[in-house]
Amino acid sequence: MSTTQRSESMNKFFKDYVRSSTMVNDFVHQYEKALDARYFKEKGKDVRTKSTRAVLKTCWTIEEEAAKVYTRKSFKIFQDELFNSQRYKATKVQKEDESKMYEVAPNGKDKRIYYVTLESGEAKAICTCHMFEFLGIVCRHILCVLVKKSKLDMLPYHYVVERWTINAKSRAILEIPVFDGHVMIKEDPIMRKSKLMMQFYDIAELGSQSSFRMNHLSLALEKVHKELLLMEDIGEKNLEGGDMSHNDSPILRSQVISNFSQTIQDPQRVPTKGRPKSLRAKNPKETQSVKKRRCSICKIEGHTKNNCPSLGDIENINDSISQRVDLEEHIT
Repeated sequence: MSTTQRSESMNKFFKDYVRSSTMVNDFVHQYEKALDARYFKEKGKDVRTKSTRAVLKTCWTIEEEAAKVYTRKSFKIFQDELFNSQRYKATKVQKEDESKMYEVAPNGKDKRIYYVTLESGEAKAICTCHMFEFLGIVCRHILCVLVKKSKLDMLPYHYVVERWTINAKSRAILEIPVFDGHVMIKEDPIMRKSKLMMQFYDIAELGSQSSFRMNHLSLALEKVHKELLLMEDIGEKNLEGGDMSHNDSPILRSQVISNFSQTIQDPQRVPTKGRPKSLRAKNPKETQSVKKRRCSICKIEGHTKNNCPSLGDIENINDSISQRVDLEEHIT
């Protein structure tokens, strides 16, 4: 039997979207939002699994091989079990034909003992803790026996549950059972998208191996993208009878670019942060009229005597007077 921890965690998750007073029509929309949040979180973890490498804690080859098979979260559980298996000691207590029974006990004050039955022919073991039967990941007691006694470098295939692996969603489910027991092959947008995503993963893996392949793939995707956009404008029914030859590619590009120029517009203007200046309460001193400066020469407001326009005329008059006085002194 499982504990109530899993059900309680799901209750907490759905309480963020629905409550007891939620109407039926609102419940449908909120339930879809909850599922979208789950799918978005799952996609983020898939990207993290495919784009990062796991940090190893031991020098055993079995850990490196498990990192290539399991997802990051599943590998973290397996890695903890493998790392903690070093604290245990396995002692053979019974042997019957090809099966062996080991007594696995920790090195320390804890004297709890587990018994592991190992079938030497298939490297298949059963532990009294039954963690693998409950969780689907092999326990530390079996790993202690497999690594230290059997000297295994790879995890046996029967200990790798498909739902915890990286390729768990790589197989497309195309067969949908109906009520009468027959099988109906249905093609809907979700299945088409799933099939294309599997192809894109393989293509992206090949294209990321070098810069030349990446540029070639980028140009090819750009060309296909433009052709698909043009199909939406022309209509798929008009294109079913004929084929899109390579000679039409310049026409497709020109039409698609013209469509882009008509649809692309300026981005929305984002207001600046803070309170608008028009709504700010002004201080009474700010509303008082400022006394304008008055020129001491021409007595006109708006400038001072240093930049007075009449100052130049006064200087010219003074220069002419000083020249006349110099001339008279020279004559006398």
